[in-house]
Amino acid sequence: MSLQENSVYPVKFQINGERKTIQARGADTLLYVLREGLGLTGSKPGCDNGDCGACTILINDLPMKACLILAVEAEGQHITTIEGLKHSPVQQAFVQKQAFQCGYCTPGFIMNCHGLANLHPNANEEMVQLWLESNICRCTSYVEIHEVMKTIFAFNSRIEPKSFGD
Repeated sequence: MSLQENSVYPVKFQINGERKTIQARGADTLLYVLREGLGLTGSKPGCDNGDCGACTILINDLPMKACLILAVEAEGQHITTIEGLKHSPVQQAFVQKQAFQCGYCTPGFIMNCHGLANLHPNANEEMVQLWLESNICRCTSYVEIHEVMKTIFAFNSRIEPKSFGD
């Protein structure tokens, strides 16, 4: 199918366990459709180029940046947003460890950590560090977020934060 930027297309997918059909322009990002079309505002716009991770969602259980995906690419996919993870163990761990400050980046981190925990339940410190590099917290809650992941994966040694000079 050849897409036209301003033409409107029906897109069917499953989101947070519900089947949905939306109308999306060829140029609409999934982030835009989630927030503006479906009212799911937990995924946040940040950089709009895939660097910050504030818009992270799960597509078929894999963490993805919703700002980089066209809505029409979601056809037939299973999508989970932060709204679909109410009371998940990762979300509860974030609250218990106070792994947030302003909270803007928190949904993206929770989605990424949830994806990691489901896909790699025996992740080690190096894998956790690698996965967390895809999200940015400007308020520096990294230590608390690492504590969440230590709790989830039960590894004992401390993860040292990387400096920007490394």
